[in-house]
Amino acid sequence: MEPGGAPPVATTEKARNRPDTPTGPGSPTGPGTPTGPGTPTGGDGPAAPTPRRLTSPLALTLLLLLMVLLQSPLRRALAAPVMQTWTTVFVAVMIQALPFLVLGVLLSAAIAVYVPPSFFARALPRHPALVVPVAGLAGAVLPGCECASVPVAGALVRRGVTPAAALAFLLSAPAINPIVLTATAVAFPRNPEMVLARFVASLLVACAMGWLWHRLGRTDWMRPPAHGRHESQSKGEAFWDSTRHDVMHAGGFLVVGAMAAATLKAVAPEHWLRAAADNPVVAVLALAVLAVVLSICSEADAFVAASLTQFSLTARLAFLVVGPMIDLKLFAMQAGTFGRGFAFRFAPATFVLAIGGAVLTGAVFL
Repeated sequence: MEPGGAPPVATTEKARNRPDTPTGPGSPTGPGTPTGPGTPTGGDGPAAPTPRRLTSPLALTLLLLLMVLLQSPLRRALAAPVMQTWTTVFVAVMIQALPFLVLGVLLSAAIAVYVPPSFFARALPRHPALVVPVAGLAGAVLPGCECASVPVAGALVRRGVTPAAALAFLLSAPAINPIVLTATAVAFPRNPEMVLARFVASLLVACAMGWLWHRLGRTDWMRPPAHGRHESQSKGEAFWDSTRHDVMHAGGFLVVGAMAAATLKAVAPEHWLRAAADNPVVAVLALAVLAVVLSICSEADAFVAASLTQFSLTARLAFLVVGPMIDLKLFAMQAGTFGRGFAFRFAPATFVLAIGGAVLTGAVFL
């Protein structure tokens, strides 16, 4: 090549055809370069399609459209006598129970957020024999639903309250607080003794479980919570967050419970219910298991129990005592707060003692 001259043509063609020579405006196109539909192609290339997801508003819209399209069959189905009975029982249970549920959730959220756990540590006595019944009675003064009692009990343990007292409060607060007892009186206007029986049975079981844990419980069975659910929020944010959470959860279980009560009333053959109700042992066990499965909020369970008129008052008392102390959602919350080892020991013992306490109290008061 002469000085200052152009490179030979063959050399230029060879360089252009080499695999590692970049071509195009700043992007390599050699054998190792990824190509295909997923390869980024710069700002001018086609964007990847966004996958469509079924959101709650979309699901509600589709459900409403489906109901509009099927309104004639739905109208005929709802006109059937069985569906009229089902709808009447469902609406009655919901209308009666919803105000108590909302009031209970508001009060329990206020207690969980605005009452410091150190207050309980200062107010409770030190002696183990006295701290359990005092903590159990505190549930009557400071109401709280099941959804709030577990976090409050966890906060008590975290602040140094003996676990036996915290567990007694956990069991008694959802069962004997003023809102629950008032709802029970409204649900059983012809049986006011149900209010006293529920109070006595629930308090006895709460204290018995507290003393049993103090006597036989081991520290390695309980995994104390490391932090509270709302400790990183302001009090106002924590209050409304707790209220929304508890209303959604408790309201959902109330709907399920009302549907189950309406179904038992309208669909289940009368002779089946009568056969179960006529056997005292089967009746108590059936309603105790039903309370565990339905997981109804304690502010509303009295109205479901009142609708089960085929069963004796003692069997319905077992439903009211077992439900606020152990059900499916409580088991999950206890396992998440204190550990699975604790829940697998605490839940069966609570179930057995709750049934025994209800039967014993029912024999005395009912």
